[in-house]
Amino acid sequence: MPLKRILENYKKGKISLEDAEKEVRLFSMAKISNWGNLDICRENRAGVPEVVFGEGKTDEELVKLVNEFVKRKGRCIVTRLSSSRIAALKKKLKKISFAKNEKAGVVVVKAKGYKLDSTGGRVAILCAGTSDVARAEEARIISEEMGCSVFTFYDVGVAGIHRLIPAIKKIIKEDVDAVVAAAGMEGALPSVVAGLVDVPVIGLPISTGYGAGGRGETALFAMLQSCSPGLTVVNIDNGFGAGVVASLIASRAAKFRCSPASLSP
Repeated sequence: MPLKRILENYKKGKISLEDAEKEVRLFSMAKISNWGNLDICRENRAGVPEVVFGEGKTDEELVKLVNEFVKRKGRCIVTRLSSSRIAALKKKLKKISFAKNEKAGVVVVKAKGYKLDSTGGRVAILCAGTSDVARAEEARIISEEMGCSVFTFYDVGVAGIHRLIPAIKKIIKEDVDAVVAAAGMEGALPSVVAGLVDVPVIGLPISTGYGAGGRGETALFAMLQSCSPGLTVVNIDNGFGAGVVASLIASRAAKFRCSPASLSP
């Protein structure tokens, strides 16, 4: 039972104080067989939903995890799935709302009536080339599922840097709170973006490129060595991590965002 429902049931007198206390204690505990321990309270505690990493799990294990999360939280996000595994999972979860993004390898499964609350945070996601879109999409999905509005600008890398200008203008106009910049090859895009905006930029190195350092190492090192202040970096291909950091920043900014009138003495 979701925590909010426990509190509502107690408030309406449907359960006693003792029963509510018992439900709250049980709320944070979920164990599946002898292999799965679910962190049900992570979103309440840290603002980040626990996400199921699809690689290394069987279809049967994923179904059990998804069903348990949906039962207890109303939603389950699964990352790093192939198209065939997404199809197999969908067949076994016919009675649940199932949204998929095959390019990102992500599915979002929700119970009927699940409502996602907006935090008011605003995130921009850019990627240098079309080969970088998959991980940028992973960041987008996570940011949206954490309650943020997301603006995307794809294929705006430094090989045709004029393409970046409209994106920067839009980011400034929309007063975006945080930016994710994904790039493979030499990984230059995040440094350029960080030099043009006054909000935190999260560099997302992508494992696209040729020859030496072409698995994302060059992009990672370039971002780590950037001379543009305001740039931080996540691991190679970690779209999930980039989306989480951007959303935490954006949601925090939205929480304390003030209107001009409120700044008057």
